[in-house]
Amino acid sequence: MSDIFTTLDWSAPPKDMSMPLQALWWIRKGEFRMGPEWEEAHRIVQQMEGVQAFDWVHALLHWIEADMGNADYWYRRAGKRRTAPSVSLEWEHMALALSETTRQ
Repeated sequence: MSDIFTTLDWSAPPKDMSMPLQALWWIRKGEFRMGPEWEEAHRIVQQMEGVQAFDWVHALLHWIEADMGNADYWYRRAGKRRTAPSVSLEWEHMALALSETTRQ
């Protein structure tokens, strides 16, 4: 799991975490399933549609929803492709990439 997430207590996302990473935090807390955590992650990404990192996480949300047409749409908007065979591995890839982006 990405280092940024390994020491969290999962009660609430850290306030200093970027919004796309907070959306990923909610996805992980919800165990990659639809539910209230998915809804919170979706609310976050919808606030900044058109921004690459948000659109990329939006794609993952629709993969979780099993709406692959919609997921592919968001991947295209983000200029990205699926790189992993499963949602959890794709989440890992995103978490690592987005955490590295916020460190620069």
